[in-house]
Amino acid sequence: MNTVDAVLQKRRADRADRVFLTGGTGFLGSHIAVELLRAGYHVCLLARPNKRSSAEERVARLMDWFGLDCALRQKLRVVSGAIELPSLGLSSEVRVSLLKNVDEIIHCASNTSFSERKRPEVEAANIVGLSNILSFAAESGCSFFHHVSTAFVAGKKDGLCCEELVDLGEFNNVYEETKARGERMAWDFCRREGIRLSIYRPSIIYGDSRTGRSLRFNAVYFPVKIAVFLKNLYELDLRERGGEKAELLGIRMESDGRLFMPIRIEVRNGGGINLIPIDYFVAAFMALLAERPDGGIFHIVNPRVKKIEDLIDYAKRLFRLKGIKPCAAADFYAKPKNALEILYESHLEAYAPYMRDKKAFDSSHARPVLEKYRISCPEFDYDVFARCMNYAVEVDWNARLPGK
Repeated sequence: MNTVDAVLQKRRADRADRVFLTGGTGFLGSHIAVELLRAGYHVCLLARPNKRSSAEERVARLMDWFGLDCALRQKLRVVSGAIELPSLGLSSEVRVSLLKNVDEIIHCASNTSFSERKRPEVEAANIVGLSNILSFAAESGCSFFHHVSTAFVAGKKDGLCCEELVDLGEFNNVYEETKARGERMAWDFCRREGIRLSIYRPSIIYGDSRTGRSLRFNAVYFPVKIAVFLKNLYELDLRERGGEKAELLGIRMESDGRLFMPIRIEVRNGGGINLIPIDYFVAAFMALLAERPDGGIFHIVNPRVKKIEDLIDYAKRLFRLKGIKPCAAADFYAKPKNALEILYESHLEAYAPYMRDKKAFDSSHARPVLEKYRISCPEFDYDVFARCMNYAVEVDWNARLPGK
């Protein structure tokens, strides 16, 4: 162990390490911040205000949601700013103060939109914002930069994806593209400035596997949310308006009380969706942070891909649905999509590549650490699915959550 490693490890062991964290009001950043505080770290969290609340108020509501007690909050500092602004939107006084008190930076903030029409906003966060944070890292003299990316920087590639920098090729959306460009930017910058770098690549993250609680309801939640929305809409039509609209779409109430909705969902042989819960991601992140002071690129993924066929069965079972079924792409040539299928798929176009993915993620860098800590990814079985979706319904798919 060299001198830099020894100093860093001692500061961590003594809990004297001072961590500057971006994206702390987001899904991943808030969970990492809370775990760091529970582990005894000093955390400075960069957060933006919104029209209704200051940065401090937003973070306070999140800490309440996590149930973080007052004693642990004493080690949390909140500064108001935004990564895409010059100097992070900080006053010169606050910036100078921060630059003197940073040992490690954890960069979680990003724009996760897939929409090409939002490219300017996505690039502002994922490219300009990253550049601003890297400049801040160099000025601070911090010893370590932790960059939270995504396993899907692999883009449209099928097959084995390794824990190494990717060549910029074809991508499914602007989010993947900018995250891949950002990795290369962080890698080149940190090598040039002599800053240790770890890049963490999670796959698709859902809520807590043990409780179902979550702060975000996109990805695996969204197709279910749309199905439930349609179910509620056409049940109301059948119950109160004679069911004329439902009948036009082939929707009917079955004798067993289940709603029949004729929707075929395309699946790909050997494909599926790579899902990990937030509790697994946080445990893996903290283990890799502790065990890899040399840095590296790490996939935090599920070794088992979840078949869309299983998710369809889970949704039908939980929400008392019939008629939804998997099919091959060729089926739509033999029988074109009906009006309900066109309506349903119009909401899911951005997620289609992830629902039929055939990537395999190598995790030879991450696996030995996770095995040492006995950290394994829970199975996304029906019970976990039900916990997560019931919580989503309980909070009205994000409408009644803090920090907004």
